[in-house]
Amino acid sequence: MLLAVEASPNGMIMTDCGGKIVMVNSATEKLFGYTRQELIGHSVEKLIPERLRHNHPNYRQAYLNESQTRSMGHGRDLYGLHKNGQEFPIEVGLNPVKTERDGTFVLAAIVDITDRKHAEEMILLAVEASPNGMVMTDQQGKIILVNSTTEELFGYKRQELLGQSIEILIPVAHRAHHPELRNEYLENPSARAMGHGRDLYGLDKNGKEFPVEVGLNPIQTPRGRMVLASVIDITERKQQEALLKSALKEKEILLSEIHHRVKNNLQIIDSLLGMQSEKLPDETTVSVLKESQNRVKSMALIHQILYESLDFSRIDFSSFIQLLTDNLSISYALDAEKIVIAIDADQVHLPIDISIPLALILNELCTNAMKYAFPRDRKGKIKIYLKLQTSGQLLVSVSDNGVGIPGDLDIENTTSLGLQLVQLLSEQISAELTIHRKKPTCFTLKVPLQQ
Repeated sequence: MLLAVEASPNGMIMTDCGGKIVMVNSATEKLFGYTRQELIGHSVEKLIPERLRHNHPNYRQAYLNESQTRSMGHGRDLYGLHKNGQEFPIEVGLNPVKTERDGTFVLAAIVDITDRKHAEEMILLAVEASPNGMVMTDQQGKIILVNSTTEELFGYKRQELLGQSIEILIPVAHRAHHPELRNEYLENPSARAMGHGRDLYGLDKNGKEFPVEVGLNPIQTPRGRMVLASVIDITERKQQEALLKSALKEKEILLSEIHHRVKNNLQIIDSLLGMQSEKLPDETTVSVLKESQNRVKSMALIHQILYESLDFSRIDFSSFIQLLTDNLSISYALDAEKIVIAIDADQVHLPIDISIPLALILNELCTNAMKYAFPRDRKGKIKIYLKLQTSGQLLVSVSDNGVGIPGDLDIENTTSLGLQLVQLLSEQISAELTIHRKKPTCFTLKVPLQQ
C-alpha cells in the first residue's frame, strides 16, 4: 500500500482522527512545497488557507462521524495553501482507513485543478463577451448562468434570472409545452439549432415578445449535464425578410402586369393582321398573314400562361401545347373526325428563353402538318411528343402519317419561311434537329436543359 501511495501522481495525505498528518507522498511535497518532515506531525489545517481554517475541524469531525468514501469536489470550491503563501484550487477525495489499535485514519487524494479552473474562467470570459445572449440551465431547467447580452435582450438583471426557471423567458402561450421539449432534448442531447422550422419567440421583462433564434449545446460538468443556449434577437432579420417579401410581391405584380400587357399588345397585332387579311382578295397573301397571326398567337399564349402562373420564370409547357393545338385547329378549321391530334407530354416547366423559340417551332411544325399532310380530305393522325430524358435533355417530336415530305424538296435550302424558322430557332436553343420524310413524317428535337 505504501508503495502505491508513494507512486501516485496525486498528492496523498493520511491524517489521524485528530487531524494530524501521519503520512505524505512525494507528489504532496511537490504540490505544497514542503518536505514531508515539515508536514508529518502537523495539523492538516497547515495546508488550508487561513480564511477557511476555522470551519475545517468541524468538517473533519463530521466526516469522521460519517466515515465513508467521498468523491472529489463534493459541491464546494476547495483551495490548498502552498508554503510560499500562494492559494491554488484543488479537488479532494476522502477515504476512511479503519484500524483496531489507532482508530480511524483518513486518506486524502489531492489534485491541483489550477489549469482546469483557468480553462473554466476562459470559457466564462468567452460567454460573457459573446455578442449573443448566453443562458446555461441545469437538468431541471433552472438558470445558473447568463451573460450581459442576455440582460440587454430580456431586460432583467442577472440576479433576477439566476435560480429562475428558463420558462420565465418564454411567452406564456408556449410555456406549458416547453418542459416536454426540454426533457426530449436532454434524452438525446446534441449541439443543434432549436426550433426545427418553428418560429421561436422570447419574452422580455416588460412582457414584449420578440423573435429569436436559439442554438443548444450540452455541457458535462461536475454538477451534471447542463445546457448552454445561445440566443439571438432576429427582429431586424424578420423585418428585412418582410421587406424582401413585399419587394418580391411588388416585382411579381409588375411582371404579371408586363406579361398581361405584352399579351394584349400581341393580341392587338393579331387583330390588325386579321383585319388586313379580310381586305385582301389574294388567297396566297391571306394565307401568309394567317401564318403570321398564328405565330403571334403562339407568343401571346406564352405570355398568357405566364400571366396566369405563380412562377414568372418558368412555363408549364404541356399546358401550352394543348392551347396551341386548340388554337391552330380553330384557325385551320380542322375536322376532328378526320384528323386526330394526340399529345403525349410530360409536365415540364421550361424557362422563357427556351419556351418562346420552342413554341414557335411547334407552331410551324403543327401548321405544316395541318396544311400539307392530309390533302383531299385524307384521314390521319398528328402526334406531339414531349418527354424529359434522364440525360437532362428534352425530347420533342411532331409526327404525322400523312403523305410525307416531297422527295424533291431540299429542306436545307428551302425557301419556306416556316422550315427556315424551325432550323434557325433550333440553333438558337442549341437543339439537335432530325427529320424523317415519311411513314411517318417526323421532326425530332433534342433540347439540352441546364441543370
